[in-house]
Amino acid sequence: MQADSDTAPAIRDAITATFTQVAEEQGKTLLPLTDDLALMDSGLDSLCIAIIVARLDDELGLDPFSSGDDMILPVTVGDFIKIYENASA
Repeated sequence: MQADSDTAPAIRDAITATFTQVAEEQGKTLLPLTDDLALMDSGLDSLCIAIIVARLDDELGLDPFSSGDDMILPVTVGDFIKIYENASA
């Protein structure tokens, strides 16, 4: 399933804003967020990613990583966003 055309930009905006906010709070230098940027190369560490997931759960009411399903973990920023877009559909 895909997120509808109205929801997808809002989710993308919320995710990129949260990435930026967490990077600033944690004193990290965040590279420009592109869909093909590897999460490991973004400038964020695993703690930052965990904080982002928790904040997005609060903000969007979505935690696609909490399901018991076997899921493929995101490798890139685009993968991360797509997981949230699909969870909202």
